[in-house]
Amino acid sequence: MSEHVKILAIDTVTEGCSAALLIDGVVSEKFEVTPRGHTQRILPMVDQLLQKASVSLSELDALAFDRGPGSFTGLRITAGVVQGLAYGGGVPVIPVSSLAALALTQFEQTGEQNQLAAIDARMGEVYWGAYQMVDGVPRLQGEEAVLPPALLPILEGMWSGVGTGWGSYREALKERFSGHLLSVDGEALPRAGVIAQLALGDYRNGRLLPAEQAQPVYLRNQVVHQK
Repeated sequence: MSEHVKILAIDTVTEGCSAALLIDGVVSEKFEVTPRGHTQRILPMVDQLLQKASVSLSELDALAFDRGPGSFTGLRITAGVVQGLAYGGGVPVIPVSSLAALALTQFEQTGEQNQLAAIDARMGEVYWGAYQMVDGVPRLQGEEAVLPPALLPILEGMWSGVGTGWGSYREALKERFSGHLLSVDGEALPRAGVIAQLALGDYRNGRLLPAEQAQPVYLRNQVVHQK
């Protein structure tokens, strides 16, 4: 398979809003922290990246997107935008986990092999995934889940904590994993540039989906809690 691969990636599932264009292994990225501005910002970011690279939608090999878990509103924005772009360009899609993106971010910054990725899920819970790096790729250990910090599974070995869950529930998580933590970054957000990197591996392995299958992963089934 030719390595002249062009992948556009988008991510709006947390406070961060980003788009990235990967061409022949080189990533260009637009990133902003804009908790309520995703709808206004994401398409201009995409346009700027494509125009600068002189690439049209139909010339892309794939559209990658953060499929979550993350905020419900952000997930719906991402899914809607990527479906529209994919239909418009006749391009397949590649879903990537927000937690896997955090794990790769932490690995690239620290070199540590084991990551506990946690995104603040509100209501006293975190979106959660434990990852081990295998040949530079984060591999999920067990399943992604949404749980209170006190109920997270204790894992053998030493781990690195990453994501806003570690910022919001720092003391509870540090207590839960006492003696198992190497480092913690409680401010890291998923970014489209990392989504694009992970999607490249899926592209090489033929893991492509049609546009209508660009679906988010919520983890929490009950979106609205009745009083």
